[in-house]
Amino acid sequence: MQYRLNKYIAQSGICSRRDADELITSGKVQVNGKTVTELGFKVTEKDKVFVNKKLIHPQKHEYYRFYKPAGYITTSDDEKGRKTIYDVIPAELRHLKPVGRLDKDSSGLIILTNDGDLINALTHPSVKVPKIYIVSVDGRINAEHIRKMAAGIEIEPDKKAYADVTVIETSSNSTMMQVTLYQGLNRQIRKMFEHLGFKVKSLKRVQHATITIGDLKRGEVKPIKPLQIRELKRYLEKLSQNG
Repeated sequence: MQYRLNKYIAQSGICSRRDADELITSGKVQVNGKTVTELGFKVTEKDKVFVNKKLIHPQKHEYYRFYKPAGYITTSDDEKGRKTIYDVIPAELRHLKPVGRLDKDSSGLIILTNDGDLINALTHPSVKVPKIYIVSVDGRINAEHIRKMAAGIEIEPDKKAYADVTVIETSSNSTMMQVTLYQGLNRQIRKMFEHLGFKVKSLKRVQHATITIGDLKRGEVKPIKPLQIRELKRYLEKLSQNG
């Protein structure tokens, strides 16, 4: 069976097809010992394909939901020696990559996969993929705060962050909300509330595109069903066309 070279690279799990194209044109891909820069180049399972001098192999795509506990960073390695999500994820799944990040103090849903094209589709800034969080803050949020978050808050020089907010519950000294993001800025929710004078007490992601946290327990990993992946890919395709 023949594959386009960029698809072969993407199916190895190291990147998306779009990124594979860049690797090919920049001369970082060799097939059977020869550098290939032609995007339409075809290969088979018998060919030996190297990316940055490392032999790669196509993999069967895998998809999992993971409930990240607070206190872990979303990376495979940390030079400061902090605990990472790979201290929690079972050893047989540690070859999978997280789709996006949650900061150390946040918890909730992370999709794990070796499907480079799906990772790109879910995280590329040109496609506004919704991510939904349950957030609690100290203090009472009012309609003006919600309006400001929808209109955009400059959390860094020349960097505006937006969020759709729905209040779930209020008390005399705290507010629980559903917050929906369409961006992937670093610590976006915390910085937005900090700008408004509120401290985030807890932050949990409960949905990414069509995938929900469901009945997952903290630290638990479960496979995503094939039907859910097909629905997710159809949803992302529609978003891309509409965007």
